[in-house]
Amino acid sequence: MKYIFLGTPEFAAIVLEKLIKANLLPEAAICNPDKPVGRKQVITPPPVKERIMNYELGIRNKIKILQPENLKSYILNLKSFNADLFVVAAYSQILPKEILEIPRLRTIGVHPSLLPKYRGPTPIQTAILNGDEKTGVSLFLIDEKIDHGKIIANNKYKIANNDNYETLMRKLAELGADLLIETLPKFINGEITPLTQDESQATYTKKFSTKNAFIEPQDLEKAGNQGGEVAIEIDRKIRALNPEPGVWTTVKNKRIKLLEVDLTGGKLKLTKIQLEGKIPTTSFRWSDIQ
Repeated sequence: MKYIFLGTPEFAAIVLEKLIKANLLPEAAICNPDKPVGRKQVITPPPVKERIMNYELGIRNKIKILQPENLKSYILNLKSFNADLFVVAAYSQILPKEILEIPRLRTIGVHPSLLPKYRGPTPIQTAILNGDEKTGVSLFLIDEKIDHGKIIANNKYKIANNDNYETLMRKLAELGADLLIETLPKFINGEITPLTQDESQATYTKKFSTKNAFIEPQDLEKAGNQGGEVAIEIDRKIRALNPEPGVWTTVKNKRIKLLEVDLTGGKLKLTKIQLEGKIPTTSFRWSDIQ
């Protein structure tokens, strides 16, 4: 099997790492260009590229890394690989029809939800925010619509009470990689019939902004003193929207990042915060801040 892997962030890097460990090396990996990161704006490679470069020469020299600003400019290059498949995991660029149709057996997407539920950019965060008991991963044939193509396979995952975005993302990436390793040979051999998604069940997610991640100080106080539904909602928001866009509030005109909480007995207790211009801390008294 000859395939090209397209993906950029940590979710994609975890998937690719498991494929490589299963001796399923791609002919090439396509990810976004290096970019400045942090206050010092250090030029940093995306996680997919970084993972490949960390492998020994015998592996990393077999995988060509491509980082186009615009994938359309690489069409001839992509055709030259004569790939059977493209595998896409969180690539973050929309793939036009002329690229999707390059590989002989089409283009497969790895999506961290049970499609058609939670199409779009934030399925993991949305599942946590909604208090879902389960989620999963889906493999599907990518077409020109968002997360719309026929389903090849899926697998469910029970969300733990303490799962946050980071832990759930990693678990679903691992699950997605395992599903690829199990499913790709069957798909290539024609043993799987892709199934059309039920459009009546489709739901869509949105990108979350800094504004969406704000918590009113009075709601935070109520969650700590009285608990109830507001405490549950804030707990979910903190687990879902950290590290990006980052949950925050204001006290005496000071911006405070809310990093971790404990929800015990129905009441919310802040356990880790970050004052503006300071490092994160677990050693603080909320009364001193107020």
